[in-house]
Amino acid sequence: MTAEGFLEGRRLQMARGVLLQCIMGGYPPARFYGCDDGDLALVPDPAQIHRLPWSQQPRALAICDAHELTGESSSLSTRGQLKAVIARYAALGLAPVVATELEFFVFAPNTDPTQPFQPPLGLDGRREDGHSAFSISSNNGLRPFFSEVYACMGALGLPRDTFMHEMGVSQFEINLLHGDPLLLADQTLLFKHLLKEVALKHGLTVVCMAKPLAHTPGSSMHIHQSIIEIGSGRNVFSNKAGEPTATFRHFIAGQQAGMADFTALFAPNVNSYQRLCHPYASPNNACWSHDNRAAGLRIPASSPAARRVENRLPGADANPYLAIAASLAAGLYGIEHKLEPGEPIQGEFEVPDNLSLPCTLHAALERLKRSQLAKELFGKEFIEGYIASKTMELTSFFDEITPWERRVLAAQA
Repeated sequence: MTAEGFLEGRRLQMARGVLLQCIMGGYPPARFYGCDDGDLALVPDPAQIHRLPWSQQPRALAICDAHELTGESSSLSTRGQLKAVIARYAALGLAPVVATELEFFVFAPNTDPTQPFQPPLGLDGRREDGHSAFSISSNNGLRPFFSEVYACMGALGLPRDTFMHEMGVSQFEINLLHGDPLLLADQTLLFKHLLKEVALKHGLTVVCMAKPLAHTPGSSMHIHQSIIEIGSGRNVFSNKAGEPTATFRHFIAGQQAGMADFTALFAPNVNSYQRLCHPYASPNNACWSHDNRAAGLRIPASSPAARRVENRLPGADANPYLAIAASLAAGLYGIEHKLEPGEPIQGEFEVPDNLSLPCTLHAALERLKRSQLAKELFGKEFIEGYIASKTMELTSFFDEITPWERRVLAAQA
């Protein structure tokens, strides 16, 4: 939209079905979004209008809510779903607080998708070989790129906690500061957009796939969650003596109750399960533990005021609005129904059958299809539309034969 049209308050409308557009560009049948495929109104959030610092031509980006023309939030909007979850907490006098940890890879341009990704050439003319995890000099070869990333984050008002080189080849992680869940989802979306745009300026490719390289750790989007009492700001996961509360236990139990049903929301793509099938630091279970990274739900070591639950299932490819909404909704369900968690696990352990999670997108979608909990928390229209869109993507994947199949199976009698 032109700046003049935006400033005049001209309403931008969009077909309702666009919210269910699959990643290849197609749409599920119209019955999933209304047979008339009528319009939605895109209503900009005044706090999320940003001048894009990487653009030479003056441009701005406005994050919008999708409203039905009758005025209410569209049930197909993931941002609207997150706002609804936050409102359910507020009705109880509570406010969730979250932080996201986003991992990503920086690669050289990949013009042939049949070839593996490669790390970029550094300023020394060499490619990283995978020995730079947590090194203070690990990103020197990418210093011009990261310098602009930091500058653009500052211009967009994106505060960062820590930035580090992760375990993978040319893999990095940013920790965003904890705060309001909607704000953190907006910031995570803006940061991913920023990364890709700045990378293109520097002749690089940023990849937020869950598992872009074989034999290498995948990329997660861990979600740290706590709950405060509106007014006092007290963390309700800890009592006055600094001990964990019943609310803390109920929240964990709700997470455990919802993780298998919601796996397709946390791991939305075929590639997501490449990360979860190699579970080093990417646990595909609903176990919980005190500071054990093999558990899907980890309680980091912290002071009582900072007691929180880390959901380690979501990948970097997850929709931040939907992943945060699903995680918080599950926790609230546990609080409202006073559910009790299983025993915490420590050390090496075997995952009980009732705490294992779907390990393929097909299995995750079938689990979501059967979930009454998902329909109760997010509405039948959203869940059925989401499944329809993701089923199209899965079908498209199965329409192709992979190099592994040709290489390994072609010689079989």
